[in-house]
Amino acid sequence: MKYTNLLVGTNNAHKVREIAAILHETGVRVVTPKELGITNEPEENGATFAENALIKARYYAMQGAVPCLADDSGLAVDALDGRPGIYSARYAPTDAECIARLLDEMRDIPAEKRTARFVCAAALCMPDGLEIVEIGTCEGQIASAPRGSNGFGYDPVFYLPDLDCTMSEISAEEKNTRSHRGNALAAMKPHLMRLFATAQ
Repeated sequence: MKYTNLLVGTNNAHKVREIAAILHETGVRVVTPKELGITNEPEENGATFAENALIKARYYAMQGAVPCLADDSGLAVDALDGRPGIYSARYAPTDAECIARLLDEMRDIPAEKRTARFVCAAALCMPDGLEIVEIGTCEGQIASAPRGSNGFGYDPVFYLPDLDCTMSEISAEEKNTRSHRGNALAAMKPHLMRLFATAQ
């Protein structure tokens, strides 16, 4: 059976826009939990990004009775032993406070040891029980101060050495071609093209 609608298992408007833009060429129509009247959220109690992504995809697929794509992503900093990791979104109450806490913890770390990566696990759950997980990463460093006005989350302090700028200083289009989420969804696209009715 071919499907046309894909539920994106998140209430984060930034993520929905990114995912919809990245998947645009597949012809898949993205819908949100709100559009389907789903107001509750699952408890993300997995130990890895992949486990949390599957928890969300399974939950929303069951609630909406439709195929669901969910992701779990975050920042892993080498000097902090991989933190904030799966707790990236819960590191502090707001994005600004998350960045402030991160920079405070990194204040004595020299430039050459500020390596980090964004990690994204994208999970697709189909009504027939099929589950697919793809992982994407983006390597960079932690800047000493926020820069740029695009993006969200830790983007303002995620420095891309090859571009000499932060993730918040590049366009949304360029971000989607190189980001952790962009890489994970690029790997997911062939599965979506195979399982969904496309615009072709």
